[in-house]
Amino acid sequence: MSDELGTIRKYLADIYRLSDRDKQDYVSTSTLAELRDVSAPAVNRMVTRLKEMGLLEHEPYQGIRLTEAGVREALKQLRRHRIAESFLVNVMGFGWHEIHDEANKISIGLSESITERMAQMAGNPAFCPHGEPIPRLDGSVEHLEDALLSDVGVGDDFEITRVRTREPDRLEYLAALNLVPGKHVQVLHVAPFNGPLQLKVGGEYRIIGHNLAELIRVKTT
Repeated sequence: MSDELGTIRKYLADIYRLSDRDKQDYVSTSTLAELRDVSAPAVNRMVTRLKEMGLLEHEPYQGIRLTEAGVREALKQLRRHRIAESFLVNVMGFGWHEIHDEANKISIGLSESITERMAQMAGNPAFCPHGEPIPRLDGSVEHLEDALLSDVGVGDDFEITRVRTREPDRLEYLAALNLVPGKHVQVLHVAPFNGPLQLKVGGEYRIIGHNLAELIRVKTT
C-alpha cells in the first residue's frame, strides 16, 4: 500500500472522529492539525487532495466535512482500526492503554479478509476496548445516545459507554479507578465552577476532576 493511501485513510478516520466527538458536521482544519500533530500547511494540502477525490467538502468560515463517499471510507478505516484494537486486547493480551498507536500502524495495511479473521478471533466484538462502536461490514454504525459524565445530574445511575481519550497515562488511571465501559456509576456530588465530582462505582467512592469527567461518556440505566 502506498504511503499516500495510508495517510488518506488516517485523515478520513480522524475527521470522522472529530465530527462524532463534537456532534457537528463541520470540523475546523486547526482542530484537525492539532489532533494529527501536523502543520496547518500540511493539513491544507491534504484537504485539497481529498476535495479533488470527492471525499471532502470545504466551506469557508465553517470548516471541512466528509462527503457520503468520504464517510464510507472513514468507516472502513475505523472498522479496521477498532478490530485491530480488539484483537490486541482480546487475543494478544495488551492493555487498553497500549493499543491505539499499534492499531494505527497495523490497520492501515489490513485487507478485508485479514480484518474479518481478526474480528472472529477477537470474538466478533461490537465495540472496541474504549467503548466506541465498530462499524459493520455493510457500512452502518451504531449511534450511541450518551452524554458527558461532566454534564449529567446528581443522584442518577449511569453506565459508562465509552472513554474519549487515548493517552496511555489517563487510560491507566481510569482503569485503576474502575471507570471503564460497562461499569455503573452514580454521581453523588458536583462541586460548583467546574469542580470535582464525587462518584460511587460499585461499592466504592471516587473523586475525579471535571476535566477527567469530560473524557467519559455515559447513558442512563
